[in-house]
Amino acid sequence: MSDLEVRPVSTEAENQAFLRMPWTVYKDDPYWTAPIWNEHVHFFDPEHNPELAHIDMQKFVAWRGDTPVGTVIAHVNHAYNEFHEETTGWFGQFELLNDPEAAAAMIKTAEDWVKAKGMTKMMGPATFSTNSEIGLLVEGFEYPPMILTSHAPKYSQGFVEGAGYTKSMDLFCYLVDGNRWGGKKLDKVPERLTRVVDKIRERRNFTVRPVNMSDFDNEIAKVKVIYNQAWEQNWGFVPLSDVEINKMATDLKQMIDPTIALFVEVDGEPVAFSVPLPNVYQPLRAAHLKPGEPEILQLLRLIWHWKIRGDINSVRVWAMGILEEYRGSGVDALLYYEMLTRGLPRGYTTIEMSWILENNVMMNRGCQFMGGEVYKIYRVYEKALA
Repeated sequence: MSDLEVRPVSTEAENQAFLRMPWTVYKDDPYWTAPIWNEHVHFFDPEHNPELAHIDMQKFVAWRGDTPVGTVIAHVNHAYNEFHEETTGWFGQFELLNDPEAAAAMIKTAEDWVKAKGMTKMMGPATFSTNSEIGLLVEGFEYPPMILTSHAPKYSQGFVEGAGYTKSMDLFCYLVDGNRWGGKKLDKVPERLTRVVDKIRERRNFTVRPVNMSDFDNEIAKVKVIYNQAWEQNWGFVPLSDVEINKMATDLKQMIDPTIALFVEVDGEPVAFSVPLPNVYQPLRAAHLKPGEPEILQLLRLIWHWKIRGDINSVRVWAMGILEEYRGSGVDALLYYEMLTRGLPRGYTTIEMSWILENNVMMNRGCQFMGGEVYKIYRVYEKALA
């Protein structure tokens, strides 16, 4: 008889097993990036993560005897269901050893939990939405994750698909090698590209300016308006509340490089924005963070590799929004061009544009126009529940 048991997290010891599982799963994976322990703990705590205000969730740990072998979260995102008029449940934090029996049991446990909540479909993995962390890595395992993206063992895909899940949406990550443009010297920018971008700029009287960090709160308010309008027709969209976007802005403010975080304006009014984030996961990997360590020690090691050694030469275009009336105008290409030409002299020679929905034709064209190539794919799965 199997000694496998999947139990809901109900004690602090079980919660510690849940939180520490990724360090076990990825202990031999050089590409996984350990999070700052305190931030990892707070991410799953409703008192610290405002996104959880509209989410019901249950954490589970799979055990073999006294040994944890996997984790999963079952959750219902009420904001998602209200916006899309669905009865969809989700699974996330799907972290496990190469154990097919445990994988099947964890997914089944999550399905039973969301069905008990009245859900008719389950999707995932997502922890917890397109506003946080979503998708299972299915291509690009040989590359380390960029900031605010996830990693996964290759075997996870087979476990999900073996449980009867099919693709709902692929999320593309495009990679641009800035050295093709001359790196810091910026002396190899294709003349044809510059001419096209100049025409885009002149045709609609676009002006580009950096984010004003001294007026950060007002700048964030402008981002929110554009983001919620620009994304509301997109697959998986969940509107951001004021509390959520303020918390997100507070968390990310210290990471923003205002040289490359940009607004596009017409007659002084913002019509598009982009927020690239320097890839702090580079110094995080070098800091070798361990679970349960005091936060001050982790931060000191991170600062050493980030601010003193300067271990960041990559950037992820984390968020971009364009008002509907300006889509198809080339403003996305203008933003990418400006980010690259401003960022390369600062040493950001590796640029990731993600996540790009596979059905977002205009954004995919914009990435390809800049010479981007898909090098990673994250996949969201779905399954109808009987």
